[in-house]
Amino acid sequence: MAIFHNAPLLLALFSIFFAQFIKVPIHFLFTKEINWSLLTSTGGMPSSHSAAVTSLATAVGYETGFDSPVFAVAALFAGIVMYDASGVRYQAGQHAAMLNKIRQELTTFFHEMKHWTEKDENEKQEELKTLLGHKPNEVLSGALTGIIISVIFYTFIQ
Repeated sequence: MAIFHNAPLLLALFSIFFAQFIKVPIHFLFTKEINWSLLTSTGGMPSSHSAAVTSLATAVGYETGFDSPVFAVAALFAGIVMYDASGVRYQAGQHAAMLNKIRQELTTFFHEMKHWTEKDENEKQEELKTLLGHKPNEVLSGALTGIIISVIFYTFIQ
């Protein structure tokens, strides 16, 4: 199948998996805790979104030329994704964190006023996801990860 010979696609997918995998040891270095859930989580260092789109754009540049319209589309796409990852999605995560705090405070209040203890534990623990987006350094490290993966491939492998 031709899709398995599409280097830009394969490099972008590899960059996602690599960025997700490397989150675990990076987290361990800073916290001394192994958190395997980072393999499938959004947010964190490095950004797998940024790694994927910059790897894709870099590979497209190698394949079609860095002056091609296709590279221009891929590079603009990468910029939009990284802007969204560090802007809108990051702020949505910050709002979720604040809403969770408000919810916890209201939960304490309602606990004293109603029959909170009659609810099961799952109903008490529902929280909004706060790790949706990325800090600028996470986006930058993801972008560099993706670029480096494609550069290594086109310099040493292909």
